[in-house]
Amino acid sequence: MELPALLLLAFSMAFSSAAAFLFWEPRIYGDDATGYGPVFEEQPQDLVYPEESAENKISMNCRARANPPATYKWRLNSWEIKLLEQPDEYYSLVGGNLVITNPEKGRHAGRYVCVAQNVYGTVYSKEAIVKFGYLEMFSSEEREAVPAKEGQGAVLICAPPPHYPDDLTFRWMLNEFPLFIPTDKRRYVSQRTGNLYIARVELVDSGNYSCFVSSPSIAKSVFSQFIPLFPQAENPVRKYAADIRVKHPDTTALLGQNITLECFALGNPIPEVRWRKVDAELPTNIEFGLGGALLHIFNVQFEDEGTYECEALNTRGKDWHRLWLFVEAAPEWAHHINNTEKDIGSELTLSCQANARPWVWIRWLKNGYSYGKGNLRFSSLTFEDSGMYQCIAENRYGIIYANAELRVIACAPTFEKNPVRKRLLGARMGRVVIECKPRAAPKPKITWSRGSEQLSNSSRFRIWDDGSLEIINATRLDEGNYTCFAVNDRGKANSSGVLTITEATKITAAPSDQQVTVGETARLPCAASHDPTLDVTFIWSVDTRVIDFDRDDVHFQRVMSYESSGELRIRNVQLKHSGSYSCTAQTIVDNVTVSAEVTVKGPPGPPGGLRVEDYKDKTARLLWSRGSDNHSPILSYIVQARDSLSLDQEEWKKISTAPPVLDGHTEMATLVDLTPWTEYEFRVIAINDMGMGEPSVPAPKIRMWEAVPSIAPTDIGGGGGISKELTITWTPIPREYYFGRNFGYVVAFKPHDWNDWKWVTVADAEARRYVHRDASMVSATEFQVKVKAYNSQGEGPYSLTAIIYSALDVPAEAPADVSCSELSSTEALIWWLPVFQLPVDGYQIRYWRKYYDNEASASRYLMDRHLENVTRLSEILPYWQWRVDWRYYNEAWIGTRLENMLPDTHYMVEIRAYNDAGFGPPGEICEMFTKKPPPNRRPKITSRFYDLFHFYFYIAWEHVEAMYNESRIEGYKVMIKREGHFSGKLTLTGRHYMVVPVPTEGDYLVEIRARAEGGDGPISRVRVSAGAVLGARSLGVVTLLMVGLVPLSL
Repeated sequence: MELPALLLLAFSMAFSSAAAFLFWEPRIYGDDATGYGPVFEEQPQDLVYPEESAENKISMNCRARANPPATYKWRLNSWEIKLLEQPDEYYSLVGGNLVITNPEKGRHAGRYVCVAQNVYGTVYSKEAIVKFGYLEMFSSEEREAVPAKEGQGAVLICAPPPHYPDDLTFRWMLNEFPLFIPTDKRRYVSQRTGNLYIARVELVDSGNYSCFVSSPSIAKSVFSQFIPLFPQAENPVRKYAADIRVKHPDTTALLGQNITLECFALGNPIPEVRWRKVDAELPTNIEFGLGGALLHIFNVQFEDEGTYECEALNTRGKDWHRLWLFVEAAPEWAHHINNTEKDIGSELTLSCQANARPWVWIRWLKNGYSYGKGNLRFSSLTFEDSGMYQCIAENRYGIIYANAELRVIACAPTFEKNPVRKRLLGARMGRVVIECKPRAAPKPKITWSRGSEQLSNSSRFRIWDDGSLEIINATRLDEGNYTCFAVNDRGKANSSGVLTITEATKITAAPSDQQVTVGETARLPCAASHDPTLDVTFIWSVDTRVIDFDRDDVHFQRVMSYESSGELRIRNVQLKHSGSYSCTAQTIVDNVTVSAEVTVKGPPGPPGGLRVEDYKDKTARLLWSRGSDNHSPILSYIVQARDSLSLDQEEWKKISTAPPVLDGHTEMATLVDLTPWTEYEFRVIAINDMGMGEPSVPAPKIRMWEAVPSIAPTDIGGGGGISKELTITWTPIPREYYFGRNFGYVVAFKPHDWNDWKWVTVADAEARRYVHRDASMVSATEFQVKVKAYNSQGEGPYSLTAIIYSALDVPAEAPADVSCSELSSTEALIWWLPVFQLPVDGYQIRYWRKYYDNEASASRYLMDRHLENVTRLSEILPYWQWRVDWRYYNEAWIGTRLENMLPDTHYMVEIRAYNDAGFGPPGEICEMFTKKPPPNRRPKITSRFYDLFHFYFYIAWEHVEAMYNESRIEGYKVMIKREGHFSGKLTLTGRHYMVVPVPTEGDYLVEIRARAEGGDGPISRVRVSAGAVLGARSLGVVTLLMVGLVPLSL
């Protein structure tokens, strides 16, 4: 019977081996298995394919590391793509990558999964969604014009065409491409709707607008038909209260995402936009853009969730909008499965946990097939439980995969990779643990022996569950050879080591508790005795954290004063260095630790728990709790404040309290002399003998109650302006003194001989003037005026009374007998009889080219009447026959010289009288022609020489001929002057030469220019030195006689 049984056993083993070979069954049941299942190194990603793409191909990557190498399959919408069974005109496989040729939206959009497989198991990749992107053209229908008035707000609707995906960007063009409108506090483009918002329309906004839409995902842009916007001019320009038009809806953001909230308002003046978080402080991870219109929140966290309020305000009113920000999270692993190798027959629980909001749904796959939910529990593992497991966590924001291989093994015990250490050491009277960790499956039974003695659990010997042997209070009698025996149903094995007992390590110098001051040096000694055959190392830690002397070398230093010592020095001690310091003396056999407390005295820590109670218009009660005194009693506190009106938002100012001095036991103070209707933040700083501590975290912001204004406007004045008007001016009250909403001014005025005052209200907080119009008002009437402020709580005090005068009437008389005459090619003289109606402040002269210019572009010159005290008409025109003084207005002509005119040009000239009220009627228009310009050529010097005795110097030049477009030559101007001087002797001559006396000392310059009707030409210069001239020569007697005869012949 035994022989047939053995034959049957041999046959079954041979058949099972052949079957494993034929069907590629993995050899994973023993310790000789070397392969592993697929591990993804690259997985497909979501993809947007442009419908108009010229590439006509989609490629999705998939690559897995495996031994033996993995084979790949792909699934679309849970159905396998038959790549290997038959050719496909669309799909092809390149390695593990799937390539789709000539993709079609109806056929190829969907969810793709890559499947990697080998003999150890199968894994699915994460899903990749393929969608087709598009951006259609705008409608060709003509857009309607947007009506708007100057100063009003305007909204231009974009209405983007159908598209996918939604990641569009918007810009607006003005009149033509690529003239894009820059965004600022006045103009805003919503990146959510694409609409263009103009807070305050100005006349320069006139034009045709087009919405320009871009899709970065598909690299395509389109633009709309032009929308006309032609603002109507308003005089005066009205002001409008803030009106929020861009209202961000309730929004959900994912954890760690960046999000932008938008808020924009129309109004005149341009509204100021502020953000706050209701019932909490704004997050620190924020940034404002476009003057507050955008609130960027970076790396969103759960604590950022809540209600956000956007407030827009200007001097005409305010508006607000609230939105709720929800923060949710895609799944993220908190704990997931890893590759596991377990003994056959053992227990196992596979679990994974993910953090998410809302909570995730956990499911499992084994080798690509659904395998349950929640945790997987195995009470007795078998070989069939081996395979590739995938834990999948998903919610509506995402799905994540954790892959691991479970390998069930069975083998006889072996110490090949983890034998018992051959040389074992233990400290005398210490605890010795000898490990025994063979590889075996199922778990083996462990026994120990010392020499030939079998060991069992006793008061000094104990065998742990993991097979380790523990010896308590070891002595030299315990030295010897120790052997570990391991046995299971597959076989047995053993491993041995020799134990040696050494002297125990002991602390000989221990640190003691210390108290030091910030900035000092602390010294903590530590020394130990140990077995002479072993080396000792000193390890320092503070509050269980080991000190890294290389990284913390700024403050910590280890000093080896002598052998077997390791003193710790803490240089420049800081508050953070307080704690429990431990010194550990360690050898390879044992260690011993001692500890000491180091207390650091320093400035106090920040107070906490700040809150504001019972606040009114000028007072508030602030409460706080004591912070750490850092081992030095707190002596006093100071309170600082920061308000919303400060130019420097980082500036904190000390404020007054009651009582004025806050001692170290105080935890409450009354804040006084605060500014009504101002938003405040408060913080508290503690002080002790060590100095001033860190400030507390600011208390939540509060806004003080409103109050009646307490100060009056200053610099009351005015007067002047247009006829029949009374202009009253003042310096506005700074914003911090508004003390409430609906701030404005009350302006009171009356003629000096009246008893009753008239008054009006000006609702603009930034107003600087008020103009009262009255058709019956007499010009230059004396008025008394005063101004006070008001708000929603009442009226403040009046300013001091000022005396001003109503506007003058404009001159009603026109200048008479206006005459004009050209002086040169660029200058002319104009004169007239003065206006006798007073007051006249001066005259406006306008002149323009006839046929070329219009009156609106005329050159203007204002002549102040006070010039009469210093200027004479004779000085303007030296050759004028009537030399009349300007001061005699009732008897004399007045005039002026016009300069910088164009040569040979027909000009029109107009005169008007003016005063503070405006310009009077024009006199008769005078017409004139400027002269042709003078020749632009210098006289050419033909000769220059001295006489025989060097008393005279002779200069001759060629005659300058005028061109047809130049004025005729009337002669020459010769200026003789010392070098460096601006004036000298001027001579007019019609000759072509000049005799100049030679100077006795120094140098002279001789300047020669042509003189024409149109002015003077350019200059030729000759330098004459005492006794010499550059390039000059002396002439003989005969030559001098010939030169002397030249004047006779002329």
